Amino acid sequence: MQTTATNHYRDLVHLGTPIVVGQVGNLVLNFADTFMIGHHSTLELAAASFVNNIFVLAVLFAIGFNFAITPIVGPLIGRNERQQAGAALKAGFYANAVLIVLLAVCSIAFYLMLPHFGQPEELLPLMRPYLLVNILSLPFTVIGCQMKQFYDTIGKTSISMYVLISGNLLNVAGNWALIYGNCGMPELGLLGAGIATAVSRMLIAAAFCCLLLTKREFCIFKIGIAEARRDDVNGYFKSLHRLGWSSALQSTVECGAFSLVAIFVGWTGTKPLAAHQIMITMSMFFYNLYLGIATAISIRVSHYVGTGDTEEIVRVTRSGFFIIIAMAATVAVPVFCFRHDIGFLFTADRTVCRLVAATIIPLILYQISDAFQCCLANALRGLGEMRLMMYAAVFAYFIVSLPLSWWLGIVMKYGIVGIWSAFPVCLTVAGLLYWLIFRKRLSVHGGMPGQ
Repeated sequence: MQTTATNHYRDLVHLGTPIVVGQVGNLVLNFADTFMIGHHSTLELAAASFVNNIFVLAVLFAIGFNFAITPIVGPLIGRNERQQAGAALKAGFYANAVLIVLLAVCSIAFYLMLPHFGQPEELLPLMRPYLLVNILSLPFTVIGCQMKQFYDTIGKTSISMYVLISGNLLNVAGNWALIYGNCGMPELGLLGAGIATAVSRMLIAAAFCCLLLTKREFCIFKIGIAEARRDDVNGYFKSLHRLGWSSALQSTVECGAFSLVAIFVGWTGTKPLAAHQIMITMSMFFYNLYLGIATAISIRVSHYVGTGDTEEIVRVTRSGFFIIIAMAATVAVPVFCFRHDIGFLFTADRTVCRLVAATIIPLILYQISDAFQCCLANALRGLGEMRLMMYAAVFAYFIVSLPLSWWLGIVMKYGIVGIWSAFPVCLTVAGLLYWLIFRKRLSVHGGMPGQ
């Protein structure tokens, strides 16, 4: 029996809701850091803003690289070749080992270059130890990304939800103890937030791996890992690198525009930089809501790739688009209405709060475009179309967005509001380009990879 549109709505919500909850739980980690650091010191909030907005590029690269797991493992699950999925997971560990080395080298280079980014001098002593702790947690971050993507792809999205929520609750408790010096702990401020975050990343990665080793339902994957033929592992390793680097670059430049403009914002002062960190937290709240359903789209599309059903790929993408648009419209209204109060959740500084209230306007303006591009980007990931999407992302977010942010914010002197006003434009461009790629991908060879 053919799957109906109603079933697609139901299945996407069923699959995507745990991802949404997990993503929002993951956002709590960022929110808790921002909230607690902001109430400890505005200088520390500004330092965290710059470090987080640059270091997050490494995290985004790891997430994007591991998106390649879905178009490789998903079709295997669609064809019920679960043991082969274990072989693909084994190849993923090897591929991510290479990635960890690369990200560590780049992060250390960033640490050494900190004095040369034109940021306020008084922030450097706060930035350095905070960044070092984040670098040390990189291996656990990458393995956590891989395992989460694998669990989501095999349809066990609730596992990711519970692990992420548990890890983030521990992070909040660690923040409370180490930032403010509670429970007999030293008052470490921003460094304490970094230590708590690093420990939570370690525990999340460990929990994912322990569940794979101990739960009986995953025995078939353990057998696949243990008995994987070298040729199969090599083949999956090559596929992961072929898809992963393009996916990682696309994912990084997609969100990297938001992070890199922190450099422009830093040129305008410490208070705009603190406001920018709050705005990034707000933006990530919206994005993580969409990403849960969008990830479900990617998973469902990858399963239909395995069965060769192009019509269902179109139907599931269309259904997911309407769900995400409804979410965007619903969440935007209260954020707009309470824009003058949101800043005070993070800091008592009235100047920072006024900047946040003004910058929320462009944030609201780009939500529909963000929902559109998020939906199509994940449908393309499910199809395994990473290369063209990477080129589109580079054009929209680097060629269009960054120069426009610089021109509006620095040249035209509109400050942080001008810098953020470039995002509605670039997200619209990205959505339109992804739509054209999606149409082209499905019109060639029925949209099935490798045919």
